[in-house]
Amino acid sequence: MKINFWYSLSIILAVGVTSYFLRAFPFIVLSKRNKTIENFMMYLGKVLPPAVIGILIIFCLKDIKFTVAPYGTPEFLAVIMVVVLHVWKRQTLMSILGGTVFYMILLQKVFV
Repeated sequence: MKINFWYSLSIILAVGVTSYFLRAFPFIVLSKRNKTIENFMMYLGKVLPPAVIGILIIFCLKDIKFTVAPYGTPEFLAVIMVVVLHVWKRQTLMSILGGTVFYMILLQKVFV
């Protein structure tokens, strides 16, 4: 199926305008120097990261079957690895990537 040039151009423009609007929207809304909004945003900045991490942990560990081998061992070893890496280096991305790689190695090489 051949796609028309103008159709492709309109899709690219629509995506570009939408991306620009989504990136500019917070600056437009929060530019009024409203102290209430600023305090609320500071509160969200403190509360949301731990809440999101908690939800991710629950989501990642929700399907563990404790009655079937390996009884959640690779998952909990990977969680311990993430915690150790984060306490050691304090770099979120390294902790997440290190835990993910460790988990994949456990699943593919150790708990086959």
